[in-house]
Amino acid sequence: MPQRAVTGGQDWGSVNVGSGSIRKKAVPKTAAGIDAAKKAGLIATERRYGAGGNSSAHSGANINARKLEESEDLKHSKVDKSLSKAIMQARTAKKKTQKELATMINEKIQVVQEYESGKAIPNGAIIGKIERALGCK
Repeated sequence: MPQRAVTGGQDWGSVNVGSGSIRKKAVPKTAAGIDAAKKAGLIATERRYGAGGNSSAHSGANINARKLEESEDLKHSKVDKSLSKAIMQARTAKKKTQKELATMINEKIQVVQEYESGKAIPNGAIIGKIERALGCK
């Protein structure tokens, strides 16, 4: 096989990536040094518009808390006891368990349990499924 000469592609020279011959300007650390640099004209400062003024984010929480205290009732409506009792009676009349009813309406067992105990938030679609599965209103 013929030998190929490797030309180019890699630079094997040394490179200094640390502090090189370029010197940085000395930055004053103390307030007196900063004031002296300002007077000498080495540092220019400018005040930003609205800098550090994030007071609106903290004062809004108090207003929202007051609004919540003033509002009347913040509870979700629950299923009526008469509906939960009717679901339970219709299910037992058909001799179905909660699990069987849940599989019939393609819902979880917990959904049926919540509706029968009266803790569920009313959903018209689920109530319609239960009515069709049990054949009652």
